[in-house]
Amino acid sequence: QVQLVESGGGLVQAGGSLRLSCAASGRTFSSYAMGWFRQAPGKERGFVTAISGSGSDTYYADSVKGRFTISRDNAKNTVYLQMNGLKPEDTAVYYCAASRIPGSWYVSEYDYWGQGTQVTVSS
Repeated sequence: QVQLVESGGGLVQAGGSLRLSCAASGRTFSSYAMGWFRQAPGKERGFVTAISGSGSDTYYADSVKGRFTISRDNAKNTVYLQMNGLKPEDTAVYYCAASRIPGSWYVSEYDYWGQGTQVTVSS
């Protein structure tokens, strides 16, 4: 069982930056690939980025490539999402999730989910 708690969301102006954190419980954190997804009002939850258990491989949606960076610290059981150059279209609830499948883009392949943190980007 893995419990995930996100933090770091908030309101930021376009062009600004935020850093999200996701703290995980359990002693098997490094055995899970981790992902970030987001869901805007009226839209389906969609893939943002993922990182392998060791942190050696990362994957990004085209919409965030070059602006967002995922990283993890297995000693702290934490995964991070550094978001730079934020745009109003990045506004959404951001969720972290854990999967046994590295690099998966599919919601259904993630076993554990956090409660989400709101990111709002004003124009």
